[in-house]
Amino acid sequence: MTNDQADPSDARKPTSASAEGHRGPAPSDGPTGPSFVARWDLDKTYLRTDFDTLRDLLRTAVERPDQKRTVPGAAALLRELGRAGVETHILSGSPDQLRSRIEQKLRLDGVRWATLTLKPNLQNILRLRFRALRGQLGYKLPALLRGRCELVAQRDTSGALVHEVLLGDDAEADAFVYSLYADVSAGAVSPEELTAIMRLGHAYEDTILDALRYASYVEKGPVVERILIHLDRQSSPSDFRVFGSRVVPFYNYLQAALVLHEAGRLSPQAVLRVAQDLVVAHNFDGAALARSYLDLSRRGHVSGQGIPAIVTAYEELMQRRIGGASDLRAMVAELQRMALELRPPVSRPSERVDYQALAALHNPRVRRKRR
Repeated sequence: MTNDQADPSDARKPTSASAEGHRGPAPSDGPTGPSFVARWDLDKTYLRTDFDTLRDLLRTAVERPDQKRTVPGAAALLRELGRAGVETHILSGSPDQLRSRIEQKLRLDGVRWATLTLKPNLQNILRLRFRALRGQLGYKLPALLRGRCELVAQRDTSGALVHEVLLGDDAEADAFVYSLYADVSAGAVSPEELTAIMRLGHAYEDTILDALRYASYVEKGPVVERILIHLDRQSSPSDFRVFGSRVVPFYNYLQAALVLHEAGRLSPQAVLRVAQDLVVAHNFDGAALARSYLDLSRRGHVSGQGIPAIVTAYEELMQRRIGGASDLRAMVAELQRMALELRPPVSRPSERVDYQALAALHNPRVRRKRR
């Protein structure tokens, strides 16, 4: 294990079963994986973390768990995923020294998770691996691939490959790393190409070898359904078109819930609970939340097919008194109105991502020179 990849406290060596590669469906009496997996980043995806200056870093390090701020709606969505039986794995660039505080914060928010992997920055410093402090590719990609290997099984009870959704943000290189992970898992990136990409991304050689080894254990297939990118820095959604329609930039967590609902991964009741959390706990406007659905529709990420189920769930919910009822009513009324005007999303042919060109751009040294 190398010092700029996953923390060993959350990792097991890939089992012999996971090393079989292109095997058939798992036998019915053997171990089966979870029905669905969600992989989350923490900073700026779940936690409202500022680390642009040394003062920000110091403040983050000394904050009590109850002082850490959650991105509006993120905890609600994580709880709903847990309620739906989704297995959540958290992979963050936060230093491992914050583990206890982060775990306490997650417990305060009522969140359940399977693994929490943090960056061993102290070990990187002691070994003079300073590139690893800021680099994401050499840390996150091997950790993601290793996490895939370490599922109880890579196939579910039906014998199908376990599918995943990945959540990150626009502050670092999440869309790039997640997309590369998805294509490596699908078998669309050769070992030679992966080596070249990681070298261009300035990853250390031992982390490249780790990524290649874990990739060889992954059962290949289109396992990543969606990559949801929180626009913390208000980046333009068009910035992410290069990654294809699998990547969905979103402004608020109701949008993330709506995408997962139309994919059949969240119930309409769960969508309403996320909306209620945004309205009651974070003062979002119901009609404005409905318009965020229109934004997703215009970008081709939702089709309107989930609106009738949300309306039905709302009518059932209104049989009792709940907080934020007026805003939920406004949201549902606006959804019903716009459902009549929505057009089917335009299908665009997917193009192969030029990871080698993007790797150079995501290299921290290159980014500094371009500023």
